[in-house]
Amino acid sequence: MPGTRTLTIIKPDAFGAGKAGKIIAHLEGAGFRIVAARVVRLTTAQAEAFYAVHRERPFFRSLTTFMTSGPCMPMILERADAVAALRKTIGATDPAEAEPGTVRKLYAESKERNAIHASDSDENAEREARFFFAEADTI
Repeated sequence: MPGTRTLTIIKPDAFGAGKAGKIIAHLEGAGFRIVAARVVRLTTAQAEAFYAVHRERPFFRSLTTFMTSGPCMPMILERADAVAALRKTIGATDPAEAEPGTVRKLYAESKERNAIHASDSDENAEREARFFFAEADTI
C-alpha cells in the first residue's frame, strides 16, 4: 500500500518571495496535513548530501548553489497516497508544462527556480524526511 507521508521543500525562490503561506494553503486545500515543518538555510555540504543522487548530472552544481541561496522550508506532509498526490498537486518541473492550478503553474519562476521539491517515491520520501527531521519532530 502506498505511504501516507512524503517530504516537500518550499525552495528558496518561493520562500524568499513570500509565497510560502500561499503554497502551504494550497497543499492543505489539497488534503495534506503538515506533520513537521522548519525553516533552514542549507549549507553547501547539506545541499550536496541531500541531492547526492544527482551528483553526476549537469545541473548538480547550479541546483546546490540555488538551494543554498536562501532559507527554505522542508515539511513532512500526510495524506493517503502522499507521494503521488503531492506530485500531482505541484505539477511538472517546468511551470510552462504544469497543469493549471498546480503549485508550480501558480508560483514557480522557471524550470530551475520551480518553487517546491517533492519526493519521487515512498522510499525516497522516508529517506528525505530523515534528512531533515528526527522521529521526535513528527506529530
